[in-house]
Amino acid sequence: MKIKLLLLVIALFAISKLYGQVSDNPVTAVILSGYSERAYTSEPVNDQQLDEILKCGIKAPSSRNNQPWKFTVIKDETTMKDIIKDAIPGNVLIIVSGIESEAGTTPDFDCGLAAESMFIAAHGLGLGARIYGSPAANINSKKELFQIPSGCKAVVVLRVGNIDKSVDAVSAATPRKKAEEIVNFKK
Repeated sequence: MKIKLLLLVIALFAISKLYGQVSDNPVTAVILSGYSERAYTSEPVNDQQLDEILKCGIKAPSSRNNQPWKFTVIKDETTMKDIIKDAIPGNVLIIVSGIESEAGTTPDFDCGLAAESMFIAAHGLGLGARIYGSPAANINSKKELFQIPSGCKAVVVLRVGNIDKSVDAVSAATPRKKAEEIVNFKK
């Protein structure tokens, strides 16, 4: 496992160096080289990978350490396709649900942090991941079907799967805006 992780970090570093995003830190290397994949194989995500991804979601930061999230893991192809039409066997969907809003809390934001932590974990394990927001309304209209806990609402869905290696990460990724377009430094 350590050799695989080392090889992954080396490969991610090489890709990021090749395309101008360079970092000597393995975490930032994963972040800078990641993108939201659209092409997956049917090779299943294994239980050890899924467990590690979920642990990273559990450890995400949250306002007041409320940890207002619940994770519903879906592996069944039929149920996955009720949420995301192009889901394939071997993928895993993780519905990130948050407690119904309480005054002064930020469960939706906190759920987003948990999803992002799992997204980064998936990439760190050499898997692909994509975060979806639009399926939440459909899921919330059928909470019992998707086993959303009482008092919670679906916020986002994280898709995790093995990446189709024939798809080039650079040409498949949507171009990012330049820092000058986004970052403002107060003088």
